[in-house]
Amino acid sequence: MPDRIIIRPPLSDDTVVRLAAGDRVLISGVIFTGRDAAHKRMVEQVEAGHRLPLDLDGQIIYYVGPTPPKPGMPIGAAGPTTSYRMDPYAPILIERGLKGMIGKGLRGDAVIAAMQRHRAVYFAATGGAGALISKTIRRAEIVAYADLGTEAVRRLEVEEFPAIVVVDAHGNDLYRQGRLKYRRG
Repeated sequence: MPDRIIIRPPLSDDTVVRLAAGDRVLISGVIFTGRDAAHKRMVEQVEAGHRLPLDLDGQIIYYVGPTPPKPGMPIGAAGPTTSYRMDPYAPILIERGLKGMIGKGLRGDAVIAAMQRHRAVYFAATGGAGALISKTIRRAEIVAYADLGTEAVRRLEVEEFPAIVVVDAHGNDLYRQGRLKYRRG
């Protein structure tokens, strides 16, 4: 099994451009959560000329709506949600400094173009593994949009959160590469 690359947000351009589609990473440090309702609200704030409730510069957003935590736990199951629902909003947030996104599934061409232009990366987390992923989360606190419940923006402190680079800052897409390889098979 190839070694995993350890990364710590906030991510620099240098870190992001060195990552390649297919790289396995372990993320330790602070990441944020957000799904479509939170993304929509953030973009509305940007478009209205207001400040965002968090500084996106170099940050990673995990597309997750965690379940309530069991007693003594910081968070419940925290599996990734389908990423394309954030596609209408992601390019604007990437322009504002977002460097990484974690989810599952394909990304649209506009998102990939924004990632290339502004040096960002898209990671996949394993769908269906929410209970296992939650074991890498040491702390969780709501930092914005508490009224959205499970879709509120949370600040997570993670230790060795496992992910795979699916789309790198150069536009290489592991999903598309896999399909081409299969077709050539």
